[in-house]
Amino acid sequence: MDRMNRRKLLGSAAAGAGALALGRVAIGAKGANEKVVVGLIGCGGRGRGVARTFAGRDDAAVAWVCDPDRERLARGEKDLSGAKATPDLRKILDDKAVDAVVIATPDHWHGPATVLACKAGKHVYVEKPCSHNLREGRLMVEAARKHKRVVQVGTQSRSGEGLIEAVGLLRDGAIGEVLVAKAVNSQLRRNIGHGKPGRPPAGLEYDLWVGPAPFVPYQANRLHYNWHWWYAFGTGDIGNDGVHELDVARWGLGVDDRHPASASGHAAKLFFDDDQEFPDTYYVTFDYPPAGRGKQRRILIYEQRIWSPYGQEGFENGCMFYGTKGMMLASKGEGYRLFGPRNQPVKDRKDSAGTAPHVADFVDAIRIGCTPRAEIEVGHRSAALAHLANIVARTGRAVTFNGRTERIVGDEQAGKLIGRMYREGHWAVPI
Repeated sequence: MDRMNRRKLLGSAAAGAGALALGRVAIGAKGANEKVVVGLIGCGGRGRGVARTFAGRDDAAVAWVCDPDRERLARGEKDLSGAKATPDLRKILDDKAVDAVVIATPDHWHGPATVLACKAGKHVYVEKPCSHNLREGRLMVEAARKHKRVVQVGTQSRSGEGLIEAVGLLRDGAIGEVLVAKAVNSQLRRNIGHGKPGRPPAGLEYDLWVGPAPFVPYQANRLHYNWHWWYAFGTGDIGNDGVHELDVARWGLGVDDRHPASASGHAAKLFFDDDQEFPDTYYVTFDYPPAGRGKQRRILIYEQRIWSPYGQEGFENGCMFYGTKGMMLASKGEGYRLFGPRNQPVKDRKDSAGTAPHVADFVDAIRIGCTPRAEIEVGHRSAALAHLANIVARTGRAVTFNGRTERIVGDEQAGKLIGRMYREGHWAVPI
């Protein structure tokens, strides 16, 4: 499928929310033989994997690696030979030779680092979820627009040929009118235990790791990866793996251009007896009212069990699309299966959405000025579903959402959870 057809398929939402709003001319200021110079911020397994993808391209080079944990920083240096190393991301942002950064930090750094990078003139590939909270997501969109930078979110399903084909079939009416989508996150996570505050290990610059979040004493089961389960640093598994499925569900449902009007449901910690602050189980529904003449109301459902040693409908994580003439199952790791009336199989495709096409899309956007497939506005609207579901979980009640102002209506307590508290006076507080 050529790039023009892909752009047409990804269509009105990306064009409207991305290309027109960016207001930028082609960014391809580098010569045909010059490489896009990249800095990696966050040397965990995912960050190093994305950076290796850049390093493997003829038109890109990784010049820096950054992590406040010296052990992880050393792994980055080993994986990306020749890159300079620093525990402080400001060193990378100050280097005028750097064109773009990969942000693969804990969630609480995604928004602040992206805003700082845009201000420093860097393009950004930021891992999912793009933000720690709804307000930071909007600040990221505004920073990308103001500084005319490309910001791509690491929801690589958007660049998977199988899922591009699947969404094209949905758009063409393969299952009739799609009225309901369900995103499922079903997998088996581990217990993180109960911890106590202690001294940070040698080699960890803990103050840098905490960054602009309110400072709390070091505790071993808050790092590494376990930060996902703490309010101050993560967004729970709905923001970790669930946001992939929410993104695909929103895309296939045809609501890429707007927020839901409400979120309701239940979430609870049913299984784990440990320090995790987020629920392990969610059943949350998002209501999308009609938008435009002849449009139907649509419903998106999120279902999560991270204590389940089994998949659903054959997928560990995936989406179900329910139309007036059939059904589709789709997964970033499995491809899709299309069914007609009475569950008659129509078509299937085995496919896995990898990182390389998504990185290629980002580099193309930098060089020729086009809109990346997972442009920050798209990523922000998908992450917003995770944030709204977490607000439902924390308050124990449904919320009404004004998508134009991105504010919760009529609930002061819930409204405060749109943003977060920061460490007073910290240099990375996003404004």
